[in-house]
Amino acid sequence: MDYTGFDFLYEPPPWQAHQRHAWPSQWQKDSGTYLVPQAGYVDTNYHLRPTLRRQSSTDNWTMPAAIDFDYTWHPDATDPPYIYQFGTQWQKTNGPVYAVPGATHTKFVNTPRANKRSVDPDWKIPAGVEFEDFDYTWHPDATDPPYIYQFGTQHQRTGGPQYHVCGATDTKFVDQLRIRTNRVATAIYEIDHLDGAAGQIPNVTRRVRYFDNYRDTLIRLARSIGTEHEFVWVCSSICDYTNFDFSWHPEQWQSTMLHVFASDEQKFGDTFFMHVPTFAKSAEHKALLEWYDLNFVGQLMSVPRRPMPIIQHDQDSHVDVVRTQDFAGPLAVFSTERSQSRGHRPPAVALWREKTKTIVPLSLGANDVIVPKAAIPHIKTQLYDYPNIDKTHRNNRTDQESDVIFISNGESMADANWQQLLGLCGRARRSDRILGREAAYKAAARLSTTPWFFAVFAKTEVLSDFKFDYQPDRMQQPKHYIFHSKNPVNNLEYGAMNINLYNRQLVLDTQPGLDFTLSAAHEVVPICASISRFNTDPWVTWRSAFREVLKLQREVDQGADVEIQYRLNTWLTVAHGENAQWCLQGAADAQQYYQSINGDYAGLKLSFDWAWLQDYYFSLYHQRPWLESM
Repeated sequence: MDYTGFDFLYEPPPWQAHQRHAWPSQWQKDSGTYLVPQAGYVDTNYHLRPTLRRQSSTDNWTMPAAIDFDYTWHPDATDPPYIYQFGTQWQKTNGPVYAVPGATHTKFVNTPRANKRSVDPDWKIPAGVEFEDFDYTWHPDATDPPYIYQFGTQHQRTGGPQYHVCGATDTKFVDQLRIRTNRVATAIYEIDHLDGAAGQIPNVTRRVRYFDNYRDTLIRLARSIGTEHEFVWVCSSICDYTNFDFSWHPEQWQSTMLHVFASDEQKFGDTFFMHVPTFAKSAEHKALLEWYDLNFVGQLMSVPRRPMPIIQHDQDSHVDVVRTQDFAGPLAVFSTERSQSRGHRPPAVALWREKTKTIVPLSLGANDVIVPKAAIPHIKTQLYDYPNIDKTHRNNRTDQESDVIFISNGESMADANWQQLLGLCGRARRSDRILGREAAYKAAARLSTTPWFFAVFAKTEVLSDFKFDYQPDRMQQPKHYIFHSKNPVNNLEYGAMNINLYNRQLVLDTQPGLDFTLSAAHEVVPICASISRFNTDPWVTWRSAFREVLKLQREVDQGADVEIQYRLNTWLTVAHGENAQWCLQGAADAQQYYQSINGDYAGLKLSFDWAWLQDYYFSLYHQRPWLESM
């Protein structure tokens, strides 16, 4: 012991005179230094200070070579006799041993720890690892059974060095250390998708062209490699590998699998790690690549896709643009000029086979849509001619709202319905007192600034839950959309005296037949958007019934279904409320007029002219209807 500065003149107080006094060392409460009463003692008083410094000693020690250790340690004199086993920086064993004479039992000591500096000869180091990044002073716990200790890399729990204990047959995986590997497979093959980006991946061994699907492309590639390489990377020109870690490798038990790396969020990606002999032998027996023994590596190793071409156009529909467009690469985004989706990264479409190469609308109205080049030969009149459509991304973006135009011609209920519309839709505008139905429609179209516009007619009371947010489908040819309306006079509910979502250009181009809306491409949307308040005065009630029955009677004569016959019969026989008699009279007059001209189309088309209708009404009832001031 080092007694420098120790006070040997210390005397205990009288009430501690019967005790033995002990002082601590830097390791134990009992350094072996005592003040003992000559008369004997009954117990020991352990002082907390001062601490005496134990000096290094080789007595009782077994000291391994190449070990750094503080040999000032000593056991607690109050302990039973032990063989004290010290550990290293790695385990509880293999450090120095302090054996108390006569001891037979071992006690493991956590502190202090020895620092092992030597490297054991039991290591097996695989090719392609960096020695500097691993501490080979590691050793196993001497109390463990014999194992082959397997170390991992930054990617897997295998692939690193192995420590072989003599006689070991079982493997134990060690997570204490990870080694950083160099590239395991030096060969990189690039699939060229003809997107103009091939050649941007460094150190490519060879480039191959993509044909139709990945299964066949990879099989041809594996056969061409033969025995030249056991493991290869297969990359794609459509992906960006700037930050990709080519040192990745699989677990040993996964070595013969085909490893798939995601492209962006797409699980079925475009980057593969292949065991060439296994794939060349087995893949051709699988009808689909998905049926092969695959390992999907996951999002942590995702590879970003390069941006797709964006083809912007001013058409109301993508159909004709897609059919006539050529673009580089397997995919392109078609976008209308009014798209509000700029800056959004589109989803990655899987290119594994034709069924996965989907057309992807990116909003409800498909202002933006991803189209695979493989789809173009299928498309004739609509993008739905191609059978593989993925609609799961339609709610990701917002399309531009369509204008709302209120069309009136002095109807008695017009102002009330206009105010009700403004309360529901503040962006609505009004087109008023345009002579003639065709002229009124086209004036509303010219007032619209959007490719489609909602036409709300003066007789229409909009239902409060109709939000004017319906989107036309730009994956089809332009058309009108007809919403249902409820008729309170006869309780019919269908697309008569209703709200329409008109295609602006179709309206301007229409040369109308008996019904303006039905004279162009159209689709009925089974959503009730309004109530038709047409029975507020005799003239408007009669006029509405007269025109509707003419159209229904013509459809029936042309072989319409029972639903149209039911609507016609209802107009002729059912009417309730104000001006109900004028509704029935208008329906009866229409049927009589139809019969008088034998359904002649030219005669029926006269009803499209409001001036003619006013004259015909006067000829029947000798009273002039309420005339609108134009």
